[in-house]
Amino acid sequence: MTRSILAVAGAAALVLAGCSAGSGDPAPSTAGERTYTIGISQIVTHSSLDAAREGFKAAFSDAGLAVEFDEQNAQGDQATATSIASKFAGEGHDLVLTIGTPAAQAAAQTIVNAPILFTAVTDPVAAQLVDSLDNPGSNVTGTTDMNPVADQIGLIPRIAPQATTVGIIYSSGEVNSEIQVSLARQAAEKAGLTVVEKTVTNSAEVQQAAQALASATDAIYVPTDNTVVSALASVVQAAEDAKIPLIAGEADSVANGALATYGIDYEQLGYQTGQMAIRILTEGDDPALTPVESQDEYALTINSTTAAAIGLTIPEDLAAEAVLVD
Repeated sequence: MTRSILAVAGAAALVLAGCSAGSGDPAPSTAGERTYTIGISQIVTHSSLDAAREGFKAAFSDAGLAVEFDEQNAQGDQATATSIASKFAGEGHDLVLTIGTPAAQAAAQTIVNAPILFTAVTDPVAAQLVDSLDNPGSNVTGTTDMNPVADQIGLIPRIAPQATTVGIIYSSGEVNSEIQVSLARQAAEKAGLTVVEKTVTNSAEVQQAAQALASATDAIYVPTDNTVVSALASVVQAAEDAKIPLIAGEADSVANGALATYGIDYEQLGYQTGQMAIRILTEGDDPALTPVESQDEYALTINSTTAAAIGLTIPEDLAAEAVLVD
């Protein structure tokens, strides 16, 4: 009889273990009960992406959850992003965060055994990360940083009424930039501006492209391009030397020397992504059914030091509306 009881107990244990191993739903968690492991793949170092990463981590800290973050940076190299994705795929993280479109694409093509959250991705549908914004359709969802490109281009005639040309510098390898540049062309045409474009393939080419545009145009526009923003200082210098306005795709670039933008808050965007991740991990939300989120409000930011450097008096209506940084 003792052997029978033990056999029954053993079978029951195996059944319970099998149910646990077969469940794909994350276990509910509260502070102190579990330590999650999260891989972070960032395409390159620059202030906006760094802010998104820190905002994401802050959401977990504020929620009181214990997390071990495995932070990796591809430093602008797509092959490295792919290697990071392969590394994460074999490590069994509870969740993977990707920052920037190329990093998200590498992870989505490689990782199938964990939820993937992206942030700082301009158009996740065009990047083939999700089926649609409302119904992502797989293990991938997150937040988009699509910015108000038309409003940003619209700043040029308000700041420099005599401007007739705008130079745009962007990476030919970033789909997020191609989408923004297409929108910028349309907005420039409506504003009566002629567009001059320069493409780069890596950050080392940014300085020469910026200098060429600064000598041939009345203003420069930089979208939220990871390659260009990682070398923004050279664009800022070229614009200042030519005494022309540099309009950026986000506020961190303005804090780092661009003149102005209508932009999103990347730290808040990362925090928003962190909140999505927490719901997936602790409440069992399904990434395939979790809509892509975005920010709804955009702030006008103007760098007053840069304005002085190019000899610009900020129009009163813009100054009244803007957050001024220096």
